[in-house]
Amino acid sequence: MDKNYFYLITIQYLGFRYHGWQKQPNLKTVHLVIDKTLNYVFKGDKKFKSLAAGRTDAMVSANETAFELFMEDPIEDFVGFLEQFNYYLPQDVRALAMRAVDKDFNVIQNAKLKEYVYLFAHGQKSHPFCASIMTTFRDVLDIELMKKGAKLYEGTHNFKAFCSRVSEKGMYQRTIDSCEIIENTMFNANFFPKESFLFKVKAEGFGYNQIRGMMGSLVRLGKNDFTLDDIAKSLLPDSTAVMEYIAPASGLILNTLEFDYEV
Repeated sequence: MDKNYFYLITIQYLGFRYHGWQKQPNLKTVHLVIDKTLNYVFKGDKKFKSLAAGRTDAMVSANETAFELFMEDPIEDFVGFLEQFNYYLPQDVRALAMRAVDKDFNVIQNAKLKEYVYLFAHGQKSHPFCASIMTTFRDVLDIELMKKGAKLYEGTHNFKAFCSRVSEKGMYQRTIDSCEIIENTMFNANFFPKESFLFKVKAEGFGYNQIRGMMGSLVRLGKNDFTLDDIAKSLLPDSTAVMEYIAPASGLILNTLEFDYEV
């Protein structure tokens, strides 16, 4: 199709019921319900294509992400379109804003800074309602030690030990702009435990399961299965370590997405 009109649409979603973003045969994905809803809003008579800034995995949520919408016909009324789009979207997906972009904008290449948070509690059995957005580790964890471990990830390191589906062609040297464990004040509900935490990490990009692998290693550190030195050595350029524990997906949230392009 000719792509004459370009729009950037910011969305958020709860990933618990979805098999990630990317369309897959016979599976319910976020991209699938987005396109089905767009087709319904356009009454099936307008050609369009949608492309995400990044693909989240099964059960991973997004507080703020975006996709680019390519159209042959213009959308004149942004407010009216968003109202109709949200009316027909499932309850666990919401469009936040939209703006026109030009043909030089690339939603993948221009997405330059991503911030993820991993919401977790520990040392208890949490209310079942927490399961869709928070991971509860039943062992008591040494949070102060985990905070020190999180700081080891900052900077440029070899993160191969923390990724899944590794290959010789994979890009594992990544730069983490900031990384910390803090008390959770971002999300709350009356069924949350009294105390919960956020593993917060910001970078241009991440390898497959990298953040969940980083979080899993911090959990093992907090259980005294690892030492700070174990994590530091696993980040060295020539490390062949494999950090096998991958933290559950449902606590992971793509929190913010920044672009390096004026739109």
